[in-house]
Formats: sequence, structure tokens, C-alpha cells
Amino acid sequence: MTPSFGIIIIGDEILSGKRTDKHLPKIIELLAARGLPLAYAEYVGDDPERITATLARAFAASRASGDVVFSTGGIGATPDDHTRQCAARALGVDLALHPEAKRLIEERMRDTAKEQGSVFEPDRHDNLHRLNMGVFPVGAEIIPNPYNKIPGFSCFVEHGGSDPHAVGARGGIHFVPGFPVMAWPMIEWVLDQRYAHLHQKSSFIEKSVIVMGSMEATLTPLMLAIEAGHAGVKVFSLPSVDHPEYGRHIELGVKGAADAVSVAYPALLSGLHQFNLQLGPELVR
Repeated sequence: MTPSFGIIIIGDEILSGKRTDKHLPKIIELLAARGLPLAYAEYVGDDPERITATLARAFAASRASGDVVFSTGGIGATPDDHTRQCAARALGVDLALHPEAKRLIEERMRDTAKEQGSVFEPDRHDNLHRLNMGVFPVGAEIIPNPYNKIPGFSCFVEHGGSDPHAVGARGGIHFVPGFPVMAWPMIEWVLDQRYAHLHQKSSFIEKSVIVMGSMEATLTPLMLAIEAGHAGVKVFSLPSVDHPEYGRHIELGVKGAADAVSVAYPALLSGLHQFNLQLGPELVR
């Protein structure tokens, strides 16, 4: 069974409207390119208790079902960055400076000093403080950052009876910065290096049709029958009351792996024809 994919987007700036979230549509795009759907998303502000509770639920889902979750934001070393500490609390482990993260951060600081024409001073107060960005929950593995070398980190958990050392068998949470220019290539790296075996050969698609003037309650028995008769397919309905072109209507469709949808969608159309309804355009995504 393919695990579910989720995302946790952390930051007061998103909830206050100071910044517009760009991660949700992008991760949908990155997953879809690999034939995978996003199952859920959560937003949480910079409140340590809420972040810890949210991460604890995500880790529990990873243990139970092998869920793969991405967390964006809050992994820096300023007072409003709490994600690293909350991840450790949610797992019940200590924090420690990751040796490879330390090496990469020092390499970045050395590069910056060279660019500025100054001498790298590893024991200077601000440079020592920057090492906090490499303090991760014990047992974490780094995620390389191609933008500035400051890594993210992955906290894997054992799913069922799987070998906790078999990376491909583990779910967990993968922590990346809030900056899209860093986060998106890091998410791609995780998907391709850790979960390539989950990529679907046949793409995840949707097929739907515009149904004029019907009520969802009328169509519910048909929807239930399609889901019951076609494993791995989900039926969806998106009602609208004031569409500028179609007026009151329902977009009714099925989504899932392409081969499953190719069987379920004709069955859905056949069921709709029994109601003698007016059907509009058909859509494929």
C-alpha cells in the first residue's frame, strides 16, 4: 500500500497574511510529477505547543501507516524558530549538533568570509550561534541544501515491522526551510533519493463531467456504488451555484491511477445516463 503524503506549513507570517503560502500548490505539483497525490495539509503558527502537537500526530501517522510528511519553516536559529526543538519533543529525544551539518555550516561560513574578503573566525560568537542551525533531534539525517549548504533534516520512524535502517521502508517527517528557493529542491531530493520506489509508473489523474441542475443527494448512491466497485478510485463532487458559464451545476468525477480511472469513469457516465440529466463538458486533469 502506498503511504499517504502530507505537508505541515509553519509560520505566523502565513497565518497573518504577511506572506502568501506558495508551498501547498508546489508540493502538489512535485508529487503529481511522480504520480503521487497529496493527502493532507496543515497550517500552524509559531506556537511551540501547537507545533509539537502537530508533529506528534504526524509521527504517529508515520508509525501507523508509513506516512511521508514535509514540514516547512521554523528550522532557523532565531527566537521565533521552534521547529527543531518541537520535533525533538514530539519524538521524545534530545537535540545534538549533527557532525555533517556542522561541517556544511562551517563550509558555508568559510565561503561567505572569502566572498567578503575577510578571515573566517570559527570561534566568533555569531559563527558559533550559526551552528545552532545544525542542532537536530538525535538520529536525524540531513537533507542537502543546494542553495546555501545549510541543511534540513529528516526524522524517520519505523513503520510496522519494517527494518528501521531500511530508508525506503520508513515514513517520517522531512524538515526544510520556509524559503521556497531552498525548500523545493530539498523536497525533490527527498522524493527522488528516499522514495523513488513509491513513484507511480501510471500517473494519478482525474476525469470528471459537468452535471447540470442535479442535487448531490440524488447522485450519492451512484457515487457510493462506483467507489465500492472500483478499488483505489475516489469519487468527488464539486457543486457550484453561480458559475458564470454553467450556472448551478456539479462537477462529478473520479480520481486515482490512470488504469483504474479508465475503467471507473465510463461506469460513472453510464450511471449518470440513467438519470436523464443534461451533461456538459468532460474534464481531464
